[in-house]
Amino acid sequence: MYVETPCVLIDLDIMNRNIDRMSAIAKRNGITVRPHTKTHKIPEIAKMQLASGAVGITVAKVSEAEVMAENGLKDIFIGYPVIGEAKIKRALALNRKIHLIIGVDSLVGAKMLSDVAQHEGQTVEVRLEVDTGLKRTGIPYSEALSLAREIDQMKGLQLKGIFTFRGLIYKGEPTGDRVKAGHEEGELLVTLAEKLRAEGIDIKDVSLGSTPTSEFAAEIPGVTEIRPGTYVFNDAQEAKLGVCSLDDCAAKVLVTVISIPSKDLAILDGGSKTFATDVNPGVYPAFLEGYGNVELSDNLILERLNEEHGMLKVKQGAPELKVGDRVTVIPNHICSTVNLHNKVYFTQNNIVIREVVVAGRGKLY
Repeated sequence: MYVETPCVLIDLDIMNRNIDRMSAIAKRNGITVRPHTKTHKIPEIAKMQLASGAVGITVAKVSEAEVMAENGLKDIFIGYPVIGEAKIKRALALNRKIHLIIGVDSLVGAKMLSDVAQHEGQTVEVRLEVDTGLKRTGIPYSEALSLAREIDQMKGLQLKGIFTFRGLIYKGEPTGDRVKAGHEEGELLVTLAEKLRAEGIDIKDVSLGSTPTSEFAAEIPGVTEIRPGTYVFNDAQEAKLGVCSLDDCAAKVLVTVISIPSKDLAILDGGSKTFATDVNPGVYPAFLEGYGNVELSDNLILERLNEEHGMLKVKQGAPELKVGDRVTVIPNHICSTVNLHNKVYFTQNNIVIREVVVAGRGKLY
């Protein structure tokens, strides 16, 4: 099957190996895996994850949950504050049909959810999000107990869990040490769960873990669930961090050389509308070189991106390129890259077998 470039290719065998490996980690530690589908946004892949043992899925937005539910997914955690009456009503419409869990991280947000749920005659399961160092969403760790007490008394809400997304943080600072970061992440959340239970709050779910930390956070007794996302495909960033090898990267961008202005420069037909730019080169802890790993040679560096152009630095020792050549690039960050494409192509044995629509693409509301 011939494909136009630029496009995303997904190696099914590598992807399934990645899925099974994370499921094995969860099973080995007696916990569940609830993968974040932000990486692929494809219901068919979510079902593959369920078939390998996932208990359900995680999404960020109500619209993503709607797409997944429309395609047969029945256990969904919206790991993101759902703010505003219109969004809450959409979420509660799903709550009537599937097992839905919603993340909360503020008194105002919880009150909104409680009020609408009561008006709709529903009870919705919620988890309290706690900031354990990333400084993104999540109630500050020191304030979590107080907020949990108030949420636990709200009508229309059933507080059953706590969760965090921390990434590679250790003692409040970015780190490349996945073991220390994962263990600390698990210890912080398990300790908080114990404090909440001592207050009479029935916390059952202790949910955490990114792709770099899940393997080690899962080892802490008391953790019940991990929620990695990127692992399904992996990418250049994860490989550089030691999470996987480049051979474990299932997703690649196929691009074409469209111009060679000089011997040290080749131009590709994929730029910032093809490759995600949210993981920059040269930044701690990965210190990536360029905007992706060019598989043909380490002496080819995807150095710069404009909207429609990728500037490939051709170093000494690189193979000779010709206009019309096709090369594959493992992007720095696959999650944001997939969201730039309407469809991807599944491959086996380096043969494109079919195209698949990215059904959740652009579902940001």
